[in-house]
Amino acid sequence: MKTAIEVQDLVVTRGGKEVLHGLCTRIPHGGITGLLGPSGSGKTTLLRSIVGVQRVKSGRVTVLGDTAGAPALRRKIGYFTQSPSIYADMTVRENVRYFASFYNLGQAAAEETIKEVGLQEQAGQIVRTLSGGQHNRASLACALVSRPELLILDEPTVGLDPVLREELWAHFRQLAAEGTTLVVSSHVMDEANRCDRLILLREGAVVADDTPQAIKDRAGTDDLDRAFLTLVQGTLEVA
Repeated sequence: MKTAIEVQDLVVTRGGKEVLHGLCTRIPHGGITGLLGPSGSGKTTLLRSIVGVQRVKSGRVTVLGDTAGAPALRRKIGYFTQSPSIYADMTVRENVRYFASFYNLGQAAAEETIKEVGLQEQAGQIVRTLSGGQHNRASLACALVSRPELLILDEPTVGLDPVLREELWAHFRQLAAEGTTLVVSSHVMDEANRCDRLILLREGAVVADDTPQAIKDRAGTDDLDRAFLTLVQGTLEVA
């Protein structure tokens, strides 16, 4: 299977503390890879390293055949961050058109993307007046407008009601079916079963890296929450 992302011996230090400890993993091209783990496990740091905006101490991250952060990757990667990344005093349409302009894309591309995320009725609305779910979808539109080959999503469903979460995951699955590679971080285990592959992190180290079913089989349970706890406890005992 073709590899989209390869992480080799990645060490990252933040605030004088080592956050990732020689982490190694490969993410296949296409489909949805879930990055799961509790808060503080290193998910955001790993995603920032993949995008190329994180300073690393050592190791190597290769993305779509280039070193992470290479200029050639800018048009190929869409990045949805946890922190606000769109302008609160602009409308949804103005934000998406602004991001589209980075890629020399016109208004048609912006309008099509707004439609894809279901914000046609809110397109002329100022972002700061949007609901939390609408704000998330506006941010997603800005990440999607360039039609990226790789989409990095850092906890995109936090704070959303079940209906909106379901709608977003349906859209993620559609993108994957069309050939986009998605990496989605979450600390919510019930989203894990929606992924084709899972990377479970704990304290900056990989606990498991496989399909959801294989991870459950390894832990001897049909429940991913229990599987994660079983694997973590086994790691602690080994350590």
